[in-house]
Amino acid sequence: MGAVAINRKRSDESFNFNQQSTNPLRNSPYFQASKKRRFSFAMSEDSGKPASSSSSNPTISRISRYPDAKAPLRREIHAPSRGILRYGKAKSNDYCEKDGNFFVRKYDDAKRSALEALRFVKKDKEFVDLGDEGEKEAVVSDDSSVEEIVVVDCDDEEEDLVGEKKKNQPSFSSGVTDVKKGDNFRVEDTSMMLDSLSLDRDESDASSLEAYRKLMQSAERRNSKLEALGFEIVLNEKRLSQLRQSRPKPVEKRVEVPREPFIPLTEDEEAEVNRAFSGRNRRKVLATHENSNIDITGEVLQCLTPSSWLNDEVINVYLELLKERETREPKKYLKCHFFNTFFYKKLVSDSGYNFKAVRRWTTQRKLGYALIDCDMIFVPIHRGVHWTLAVINNRESKLLYLDSLNGVDPMILNALAKYMGDEAKEKSGKNIEVNSWEMEFVEDLPQQMNGYDCGMFMLKYIDFFSRGLGLCFSQEHMPYFRLRTAKEILRLRAD
Repeated sequence: MGAVAINRKRSDESFNFNQQSTNPLRNSPYFQASKKRRFSFAMSEDSGKPASSSSSNPTISRISRYPDAKAPLRREIHAPSRGILRYGKAKSNDYCEKDGNFFVRKYDDAKRSALEALRFVKKDKEFVDLGDEGEKEAVVSDDSSVEEIVVVDCDDEEEDLVGEKKKNQPSFSSGVTDVKKGDNFRVEDTSMMLDSLSLDRDESDASSLEAYRKLMQSAERRNSKLEALGFEIVLNEKRLSQLRQSRPKPVEKRVEVPREPFIPLTEDEEAEVNRAFSGRNRRKVLATHENSNIDITGEVLQCLTPSSWLNDEVINVYLELLKERETREPKKYLKCHFFNTFFYKKLVSDSGYNFKAVRRWTTQRKLGYALIDCDMIFVPIHRGVHWTLAVINNRESKLLYLDSLNGVDPMILNALAKYMGDEAKEKSGKNIEVNSWEMEFVEDLPQQMNGYDCGMFMLKYIDFFSRGLGLCFSQEHMPYFRLRTAKEILRLRAD
């Protein structure tokens, strides 16, 4: 970059063409004279006119009347110019400082650096005691560098602890005034002013430590109370533990698993079931239930093999066997009624609730008893690809819904509640407010862990409830229950 030169008016004597130059670079090989053509004439020392030896040629006389040619301005003697950039920083020219205030420039640089440094310094907060209102005004410092005051309520012995700060700290504005005066200002004064601009970290840390020490002393005075409270807590915990130990432990009721629902099959019974599952008996009628007029072929019985869905024939035959078991031993089992898988489809069809469609299913002549006299009424429900169970519990006036996948359907229980009201009025002439009965969707019941044992779970819900037992089985019992159900169907007797 070329330096900008400022041309100033010089006297004629400084640029006299005949004056010999004192520039040491005049004889340097790098010095280049102006390419402009010049005319040199011998001048008289006294008058400054051309010598008498000059030619009388009119052209020469005319040229001699022009002003003397001036030497070109040289950079070495020019007016002050910009400093030379060295390593990205401009070097000051001495000529630039003659007309300016050198110390003011130094001060401005120092002030700018100090202000940038203050941006990263976090000032300590001052604390003012609320105990004495008269001392609050004296605590606040006049220094403009205080940024925030936090008011803290301390004890009486801590009143003289917080809220004091050094009052003799030099102000920033006073430093600026001294510089502007310019009286005997030195470079060393700049460092002193920087010290006044920065926070007094040592004194601030010392005051913080003193405050912390006094706060710790105040906390130690409260240790006696804390120790007393801690002792009382430990004592009360010991008393509580002694009271808990002195209380009689509740007797845990052991759930006795009945033996009858889990009697293992003998070798002959397992061999009989395996022969029924063989492919040679698929079209052979293996058993016929006369009351329900249902034939069980080898193909129908295949639904009891592992990983198979149960069909209507097997479910309906097994429910008939459970009713016959109750008839054989009425004192051993609850009085129950077992609807088949087609009852709910007739009661609630696509057209809605229809009591007339099932009114003749439960006549006194056909059943020999009234539904209102039964302890429990079981209604198997097929929901497309899933079997669930609804139970009308007359003994406890409850409606139960059991789903091995924890499903919920209040519409089913509402339909059955309406059916029981219509049934009691139709067969017994009684008005029963079944809608006021409790409806429970049983959650704490055995759950299936696959997608094909829902029918088997439904049959075992009915089996255990009819025995008056809790549902004390799980998914791991399903292979055994499949074999046992097949054996009972083949022998047409439920155990």
